[in-house]
Amino acid sequence: MDIVEEKCSGNSYKKLEAIKNPKLHTFIKKYIDICNPDSVFVRTDSPEDAEYVRKKAIENGEELNLATDGHTIHSDGYYDQARDKANTKYLLRPDEVLGSDIRSCDRRKGLDEVHGLLKNSMVGKEVYVSFFCLGPTKSKFSIPAVQITDSSYVGHSEDILYRSGYEEFLGIGDSERFFRFVHSAGKLEKGVSIDVYNRRVYIDLSEEMVFSTNTQYAGNTVGLKKLAMRLAIRRASEEGWLTEHMFIMGVNGPDDKRVTYFTGSFPSACGKTATAMLEGENIVGDDIAYLKSVDKRIRAVNVERGIFGIIRDVNDEGDPEIFKALTTPGEVIFSNVLKDIHNQPRWLGDGRLAPERGMNFAGDWETGKKGPDDNEVLCAHKNSRYTIRLKDLENCDKNLDNPEGVEVGGVIYGGRDSDTSVPVAQSFNWAHGILTQAATIESETTAATLGQEGVRTFNLMANLDFLSIPIGRYIQNNLEIIEGLETPPVVFCVNYFLKDDKGEYLNGIKDKHVWLKWMELRVNGEVDAIKIPVGYIPKYEDLKKIFKPLLGKDYTKEQYEEQFKLRIRESIAKIDRIKKIYHEKVFDTPHILIKTLDEQKTRLKEAQQKYGDYVLPSIFEKESE
Repeated sequence: MDIVEEKCSGNSYKKLEAIKNPKLHTFIKKYIDICNPDSVFVRTDSPEDAEYVRKKAIENGEELNLATDGHTIHSDGYYDQARDKANTKYLLRPDEVLGSDIRSCDRRKGLDEVHGLLKNSMVGKEVYVSFFCLGPTKSKFSIPAVQITDSSYVGHSEDILYRSGYEEFLGIGDSERFFRFVHSAGKLEKGVSIDVYNRRVYIDLSEEMVFSTNTQYAGNTVGLKKLAMRLAIRRASEEGWLTEHMFIMGVNGPDDKRVTYFTGSFPSACGKTATAMLEGENIVGDDIAYLKSVDKRIRAVNVERGIFGIIRDVNDEGDPEIFKALTTPGEVIFSNVLKDIHNQPRWLGDGRLAPERGMNFAGDWETGKKGPDDNEVLCAHKNSRYTIRLKDLENCDKNLDNPEGVEVGGVIYGGRDSDTSVPVAQSFNWAHGILTQAATIESETTAATLGQEGVRTFNLMANLDFLSIPIGRYIQNNLEIIEGLETPPVVFCVNYFLKDDKGEYLNGIKDKHVWLKWMELRVNGEVDAIKIPVGYIPKYEDLKKIFKPLLGKDYTKEQYEEQFKLRIRESIAKIDRIKKIYHEKVFDTPHILIKTLDEQKTRLKEAQQKYGDYVLPSIFEKESE
């Protein structure tokens, strides 16, 4: 450790010595030697250490102060604005197989390559060694994690997003069960990474370790987020629990006399954040959850303590809680937005008069500016972000840091579907929900974002991009987690994007709150439901009772019948599409999945023969009487 001691500033070396863990010391020594920074700062859980990193982000020019106290702005390079999917790969041994659609490379070759890119990458820089805890501290959910980075912006972001973990490391003894991350922004010009063609994000599952180079964008560099999620999916599979791309929220029951907790999994642009942040309810987490069977109940924790959220279209009308936090004093990092002439952050869809000039990730900006690729530069990037602590939101749930987590009453799966699924439905049981709802999620593209409307993208459990185990094994893990439970969570599927024949949405933008309140009543056995071939749907009378007091509007029987009619032809077509995907692309598809889909198709065909392609809920209600 001599080389580390020489480079440590202040009492940093003593901080490392206090952790009696040989694996940690070997890790730090190896990558300080390879990356060769000028100095090393070790961050503990103290406020003083956190403040040191924050100040360095300003001194280094990685962040700039804004007019509002505590607000800063960070800009990534013009070509470094999102997760680099093409260069994000698993490092696998020759005997390891994840699936044809999961990017990977030979472990030995990948390590040689990334070590070559890291060699002397931190010369002239200070490196930050930071300790964090995934999940609440001192909990059966806790996973200690350490990150080495030469970016004070990355270190500052992690301080907001994750619970401090130095004390966790002091207590782990010689355990080798912790995640490790190494990041270098590489060569910098005007404070941003310039060698983006050598950008790499490599995940070594066997060592529970992640490398990222030549990038600053947080999705590639904040190792504890989606990169750690991949490591945790593998570990959860080995240990019998789940790592899910889910929000956790508390939904208040009638007269606010109880709170029922839900988790929810939605692909991008399908209403995940809008659901988790509904007014009058409580948020525990917006992105990643650990789920475990504890005392014959499923309990969940938020892996994080903050939000790294897409800021586009966040405004006072649609997201009042977040907008308030983003426009009042407090610690917030804005990334890839515009700094206007008043030193205020501006972004697309912020609900204010559009700015005409300012400064953003492309430099000095004014309306009509063209970028180096000759494309028009908008005032802010479409993927611009905000980073805040959940506790800065007034609707943050009191159980955010509860080491026991929260008991999950219901699990929600959502997609973007214009012509098939009803707004809300309950599965027959846990297995039916996992196999016919979670494992069949589709999301339709929109013309506004991708230029071609209505293309369906398969994304089981909204987690396909992050799987580090074979798909079939992942499905089986979800099925098995409820073994031995007294009362498994209730599984629901929602769809906020159903349209009529004219292409108009059948649901109001706030109707999702009604569906959520119905789910809360259903979990607690306070309303009945109508059985249809794909599950259970609400009764009209129950929804009508919720609409008026909650949203202040009448809900007609005609609206209900149109929204909740069973679209059999489209439902059968979806089953056929999904089966084709599993037959062609998934080498370990569980037999029970195909069997369950076939059984659902048979029920649909029987109803089709009796009633035709489109069946009103009232017909099924009469049938069950």
